[in-house]
Amino acid sequence: MSVHHPVVIVGGGTAGLSVAARLREAGVDVAIIEPSTTHHYQPLWTLVGAGVFPKEHTERAEADYIPAGATWIRDAVDTFQPDQHQVTLRSGEVVTYDQLVVCPGIQLDWHKIEGLEGNLGKNGICSNYRYDLVDSTWDNLRNWKGGTAIFTFPPPPIKCAGAPQKILYLADDAFRRQGTRERSQLIYMAASPGIFGVPKYAASLREVVKRKGIDARYRQNLVAVRAEAKEAVFRHLDDGTETVLKYDMLHVVPPQSAPDFVKRSPLADAAGWVEVDKYTTQHTRFPDVFALGDAASLPTSRTGAAIRKQAPVTVANLLALRAGQPLSARYDGYASCPLVTGYGKLILAEFDYDGKPCESFPFDQSKERFSMYALKAYGLPEMYWNGMLRGRA
Repeated sequence: MSVHHPVVIVGGGTAGLSVAARLREAGVDVAIIEPSTTHHYQPLWTLVGAGVFPKEHTERAEADYIPAGATWIRDAVDTFQPDQHQVTLRSGEVVTYDQLVVCPGIQLDWHKIEGLEGNLGKNGICSNYRYDLVDSTWDNLRNWKGGTAIFTFPPPPIKCAGAPQKILYLADDAFRRQGTRERSQLIYMAASPGIFGVPKYAASLREVVKRKGIDARYRQNLVAVRAEAKEAVFRHLDDGTETVLKYDMLHVVPPQSAPDFVKRSPLADAAGWVEVDKYTTQHTRFPDVFALGDAASLPTSRTGAAIRKQAPVTVANLLALRAGQPLSARYDGYASCPLVTGYGKLILAEFDYDGKPCESFPFDQSKERFSMYALKAYGLPEMYWNGMLRGRA
């Protein structure tokens, strides 16, 4: 069996729905390949893990955000055949296209940490990086009596690279509220060379780390967990030495990569990401293919804010291609990271490919502000559900 659509979108997440809504507004026949019936606003999982919101607050029905007139194919891609302008689904059905947009998100590689599988959500091991696990973070924080709490950050790229440190700062606040902070050691074990990649915001975050008394160690990668002994094994990324730390709480951020069906496809670059021009989002070898979001090779942070700027560029260039016109829309690498530094405090980092700040407000966004916390907690979710996913923002 086979079916044809002028534009086929792989993935019904943030990028897929944003692009689909804009293409439908332009009158294009669109099909979205997405197996999931639920859609999550993942940026709020940090605050769910800190007890601010229930996780159900972040979940809605996928069907409610499929644009009117779009075809929803509830299946997953197995293989790509870009030379034949077709994809094969897991069901065996073939879908052909004139143009293809690839945005299936990112894969969480929990299995790459030895001893972790089967122990997630138990015995002090928690994570904000999965819907079914995020409650375990809050359970650990609210029942904390003191001890050693370790927070990890794997080698990038990962989605929302600021999230691993946000829950660290919120844990510090939670322990202070509960009167257990002085009986606690907070350790941040990060694979990155520093606290943040953009100097302006890194300077502010170093002050936060100092103020909170956090033990931050860099170029450290979690490679194994010994759950029964409550030990975490870290390998230094420069010299290969290993460090074993005892923990009472371990917040794990998993290694991440492009989905396996992307990695093994003709669309992938050497690292497994969909290989696209970083300015136009068009594939470098297959001109009828575009990619954006977490699975694309775009060398910027994997955030919803980045997708908000990528989606209009992808749509404009795809429509230009269909009309036989030059691809003139450009994406400058804009990304945003709302860095929660405590309950009611946030540094709003905004920057481009060059690490240059691209701030939206007429004040210094490297300073902690309640207004920016309120924006993250209440303003951005509304813009997401009612703006981005509808093609209006």
